[in-house]
Formats: sequence, C-alpha cells, structure tokens
Amino acid sequence: MEENKIDSVDEYILNSPPELHERLEKLRKVIKEAAPDAGEKISWGMPTFILHGNLVHFAIHKNHIGFYPAPSGIEAFKDELSEYKSSKGAVQFPIAKPLPFELISRIVKFRAAENKKAAEEKLEKRK
Repeated sequence: MEENKIDSVDEYILNSPPELHERLEKLRKVIKEAAPDAGEKISWGMPTFILHGNLVHFAIHKNHIGFYPAPSGIEAFKDELSEYKSSKGAVQFPIAKPLPFELISRIVKFRAAENKKAAEEKLEKRK
C-alpha cells in the first residue's frame, strides 16, 4: 500500500486488500462507537484516532493488523492480549483470525478515559 498518498481513513481502507475492507470498516466503527468524540486522520501512514491527543492507530501488514493503543493500553489488557504477539505499544491481530472487537472496544474506552483525565489534569495545572 502506498502510504504517502493516503489522505483519509476512507482512502486507507479503499487502498487495502478488498478482502479486508469489511473487517477494517468494522474496526473503524468499533473504535468510533467506543470513543464517539474521537476524530480521525492519517498519521505515520496509518489511520489514527485522536481525542485529547493520539488515542489509537491501526495498520495493515502482510500477515496481521497492527493495533496501537499506546503502552498503557497494552499493559492494562496484557492478560487478555497474551495470545497475540505484542510489544510495548502494539499488538498484532493475525489476518487469518477474527478481530477481538469487544476487547478492542474496551481498550479504546480505557484509552479515551485516560486521555480525558490527562487533559483535565493539564487544564487544572494551568489554573
């Protein structure tokens, strides 16, 4: 996929393999339902959801869909994510398996609450 020419999440999905379109649209919908106030953009060549800063990202790779909920999102759900390959701030969901949408929703809600709290604390410090 030519990442440097992609300007929107719609374009990203349309430029992905056709067999992934439905799954990526569902992933996008789950993220938006879990964080309805989040905006979307392309950042680092991948769909990025923002709410008081970066919330989560996702990206297509050869054999997996990468999901990037920041290190705190991985740590908070490490037991439930243990069956997947992960690193400090990313988890790999194999393309050959269904995405764990319910878990993704809970991670997004966790990150949204975390970002909201951080934004409120930052605002409070400025007063």
